[in-house]
Amino acid sequence: MQLPKTFNHLIEEASHLNLYNKLIQQLNKDFLYANIDLGFDEDILPTSLKLILQETVYRLIQEKFTDYLNLLYIIDVPEDQIKALDGNDTLQLSEDVTFLILKREWQKVWFRQQYS
Repeated sequence: MQLPKTFNHLIEEASHLNLYNKLIQQLNKDFLYANIDLGFDEDILPTSLKLILQETVYRLIQEKFTDYLNLLYIIDVPEDQIKALDGNDTLQLSEDVTFLILKREWQKVWFRQQYS
């Protein structure tokens, strides 16, 4: 599996394989497990998805850091990738973490599709 390098590439691949709705469902499931009140409609536009997810990550970093760490744990974002990010700019950090979250969720959906 070749992981997408950009948000747009991830969305194109998910749409091409008709897995965009599964990606949304996986996000909703993991946010529910993390006890974070955020649910996406399955017909949400990719740009809105990215914006809302990034705002949520930003708010979690700023206000509820323990919930943020719990979310990363539940989604299973690789710790080394998080540590490699520059934490000096919280806005940039939230954008980078948003992509890591989406990329990990995409892996789960893709593997489930391939091997089920």
